[in-house]
Amino acid sequence: MGADARPVGVRAGGGGRGAVGPRTSSRALQPPLPPLSFLFLLLVAAPGVRAAGYETCPVVHPDMLNVHLVAHTHDDVGWLKTVDQYFYGIQNDVQHAGVQYILDSVISSLLVEPTRRFIYVEIAFFSRWWHQQTNATQEVVRDLVRQGRLEFANGGWVMNDEAATHYGAIIDQMTLGLRFLENTFGKDGRPRVAWHIDPFGHSREQASLFAQMGFDGFFFGRLDYQDKSVRKEKQQMEQVWRASASLEPPVADLFTSVLPNNYNPPDKLCWDTLCADKPFVEDPRSPEYNAKELVDYFLQLATAQGRYYRTNHTIMTMGSDFQYENANMWFKNLDRLIQLVNAQQANGSRVNVLYSTPACYLWELNKANLTWSVKQDDFFPYADGPHKFWTGYFSSRPALKRYERLSYNFLQVCNQLEALAGPAANVGPYGSGDSAPLNEAMAVLQHHDAVSGTSRQHVANDYARQLAAGWGPCEVLLSNALARLSGSKGDFTYCRDLNISVCPLSQTAKSFQVTIYNPLGRKVDWMVRLPVSEHIFDVRDPNGTIVPSDVVIAPSSDISELLFSASVPALGFSVYSVTQVPGRSSHAHNRHPRSQKSWSRVLAIQNEYLRARFDPDTGLLVELENLDQNLLLPVRQAFYWYNASVGNNLSTQASGAYIFRPDRQEPLIVSHWAQTRVVKTPLVQEVHQNFSAWCSQVVRLYPGQRHLELEWTVGPIPVGDGWGKEIISRFDTVLETKGLFYTDSNGREILERRRDYRPTWKLNQTEPVAGNYYPVNSRIYIRDGKLQLTVLTDRSQGGSSLKDGSVELMVHRRLLKDDGRGVGEPLLEEGSGVWVRGRHLVLLDKPQTAATGHRLQAEKELLAPQVVLAPGGGAPYHPGVTPRKQFSGLRRELPPSVHLLTLARWDRTTLLLRLEHQFAVGEGSGNLSSPVTLDLRVRRAEVGRRQGRDRERGERGNPALSPLSRAQPLPTGPVLHLHHHVPAGDHAGGQPAPGQRLQAQVDTRHGWGPAPGAGGCAGGVGMLARTGIEL
Repeated sequence: MGADARPVGVRAGGGGRGAVGPRTSSRALQPPLPPLSFLFLLLVAAPGVRAAGYETCPVVHPDMLNVHLVAHTHDDVGWLKTVDQYFYGIQNDVQHAGVQYILDSVISSLLVEPTRRFIYVEIAFFSRWWHQQTNATQEVVRDLVRQGRLEFANGGWVMNDEAATHYGAIIDQMTLGLRFLENTFGKDGRPRVAWHIDPFGHSREQASLFAQMGFDGFFFGRLDYQDKSVRKEKQQMEQVWRASASLEPPVADLFTSVLPNNYNPPDKLCWDTLCADKPFVEDPRSPEYNAKELVDYFLQLATAQGRYYRTNHTIMTMGSDFQYENANMWFKNLDRLIQLVNAQQANGSRVNVLYSTPACYLWELNKANLTWSVKQDDFFPYADGPHKFWTGYFSSRPALKRYERLSYNFLQVCNQLEALAGPAANVGPYGSGDSAPLNEAMAVLQHHDAVSGTSRQHVANDYARQLAAGWGPCEVLLSNALARLSGSKGDFTYCRDLNISVCPLSQTAKSFQVTIYNPLGRKVDWMVRLPVSEHIFDVRDPNGTIVPSDVVIAPSSDISELLFSASVPALGFSVYSVTQVPGRSSHAHNRHPRSQKSWSRVLAIQNEYLRARFDPDTGLLVELENLDQNLLLPVRQAFYWYNASVGNNLSTQASGAYIFRPDRQEPLIVSHWAQTRVVKTPLVQEVHQNFSAWCSQVVRLYPGQRHLELEWTVGPIPVGDGWGKEIISRFDTVLETKGLFYTDSNGREILERRRDYRPTWKLNQTEPVAGNYYPVNSRIYIRDGKLQLTVLTDRSQGGSSLKDGSVELMVHRRLLKDDGRGVGEPLLEEGSGVWVRGRHLVLLDKPQTAATGHRLQAEKELLAPQVVLAPGGGAPYHPGVTPRKQFSGLRRELPPSVHLLTLARWDRTTLLLRLEHQFAVGEGSGNLSSPVTLDLRVRRAEVGRRQGRDRERGERGNPALSPLSRAQPLPTGPVLHLHHHVPAGDHAGGQPAPGQRLQAQVDTRHGWGPAPGAGGCAGGVGMLARTGIEL
């Protein structure tokens, strides 16, 4: 493809693009559990240097240029083919790739010559291959790993995307892969470096997580072409990434190296069946003799490449997408390369070539004891040439992005209830429940061609299939757990289509029960909306008291929805009863709505905290008022679309799955006015806006709500006119923002963005729109000295502020041309993906206190309550035991600044608990950003007993984290001290375990380095720490 001369099916600018046999449960069903223990490995950065794990590295020549050859394959966990197609080598007419054969071939070739080395990354594939091997083969592989000849890099289930992924999901997928390596190879299998060679831009939070996970270094291949040019000139291809503004250095410091050739072999040196380069021919009598030519070429190449790096060590990646299916071809030529180049040392050559790994290369750099510059921003957006910004995938396939985020929510609920209910969740009256299938499906979705939306259509469909298949066993688990904890075996129903107001049980039953489970560590009040028949209903809370309810008919349909507010305790559930009132039909609100502008010049909705005003002539939102703080902001919201470029005289680059390139800077408005309908009841006020046949929105306020909810529906986007379209929702205000706006990094810390600017080089802006787009994982905001407007998202989207006072988010895109990055098909979307519904939550606050609102609301959106229905009247779980209608797994709520990141069953004797401080330094009102101390000590009597022995367990407020055969005392600790954005937990799950770090001195002379006073402090290049949890 193009100048790179890649084989067919290989992404331009990178290498090529993976899969896994019968899945093994990461949480196999266990027999009744012995007493649980809790595991807390605190965040401790130990000083000093240790070479542990580096003893097997090859010997180098200190007085020569050492060229570290890294033999590797990059195996995408889905891209042009599905995961299974890649693993088994199916549909090779689409792309020749069979991961099982790659691993077979590599292992055989490593055994031929003891100096050969190889690294592998994608544990989703390796674990499947591993379970298909004989005991003898497994022992051979263990020996190779022990010798350092087969080394794992990264260690996650996949090589995750860095733009569209949430940090919680990143941690979960890393946990899955690292746990497999720990269980299979022990400390020998622990990766020491992060290896993100193909993701399309790199986030600061990703580097922070890797540092906290204990990695010693971070290697990647893709960065902006202008950035790379400057770095090569300044010898800054390697530096220390200070990846957190809140964590005290060197906790989030990570040595970072940019690979010289993305992740491909140098030109003329690709010896794979997928390549066409000439092998070594050493016979001078042959007309194809080329050995001297290749050796001379390599020596020149190594010398030239070495000039861009600061030490006498340089690295070359020898491999690419799905290479090494015939590993003998590669290794035979690499053997000859090493032998012939090193033979030139006798003639005065100062180049030494060796088989190596990224970890061994890093070890040599560490021994150089240099001082490194510091980077504090991120590597977004990424462009591989003028007019070629990879910012389209921030928004591609929005339906899949939402399904992934919803599945993360559901997986946390599943994990928590598995921990709370114990073995009864896995085997119970509803069958065998299991969280592992959804855990593995979610891990696959973090792959950089999955949640990113950059796979082919049939592969995207397969990703969705894997998620759907994972939901089923989790639903069984939830039913078992809820029956166990509530004491009632109801016929539980899960309405997966509530977003389109479809739920057969609530729409047909005269009475039913609604169980609402809250996965947060604090009580929540949640507005429940259920489709029902046109009747009047009584709704009763867990105490039997009737609560206010309403039946509302949406103006755009004949669907009736029942609304009531539910109060749900922390880490627990409440059961509400719904009963149809006999003989009374609903006089549902807004049965035959009229356009508000036809009878009133005031079009507004409000509650006790907010007031939103609309132009009565256009129907557009024009003003937002915070009544509680007396803040008023003119704000106009409307939908626009960019006409997707198909190439022009400046560049042939078209908009596609990866690339965003509009054909003009100004978007076209979908409609200058909206047909409006108004719904006002005591429980909700809504303005329904219809902009076109394919674009509508409901602007909504519930009582007690401190944000304005905008529920948009877009699709199918019409493309019959021959124009691909990229749809945005834009908010225009009068705020004087001076070119600044702010976006989150993977849902965690916030980064300042400046229009047409990069912090570390002078930008030549070739695309004023696409070149200013950034990933928005959970929020984007603008502010001046007095006001801050924040928009929360329900999935990852691309966003920007292209004019002062303006914020825009891309909600959908449908394109007619491929962008030339390897997918080979346009992003047309098919099936349910053509029609997308989502929500934006808008908050208006003072800048000084705005984080209080957006932090806590974003947490509620990420981990929303799970609604489960049942007809009611279920049989008792235990005869003679009265069912409970409310339950909490916590004795006390967590403080607002503490986020319960993970509660899950780890093994037969352990629960995995992760807690984190969710406010950054200086964020929020009051003392929300102050350090928090949590005392998690539990008295023996509070641990819990079998329900048969203590029928009121939990009702007294005891923790009751799991039914235990006997109450046993837990350790007297731990007491956790949480600081800004600091998590406490396990290394395998994304946090460091005790260990010592390699150290690197950081340069403090530049304005973009550490804060004054940091001196020459040691910046850790990662943490040498265990990748699993030791009991």
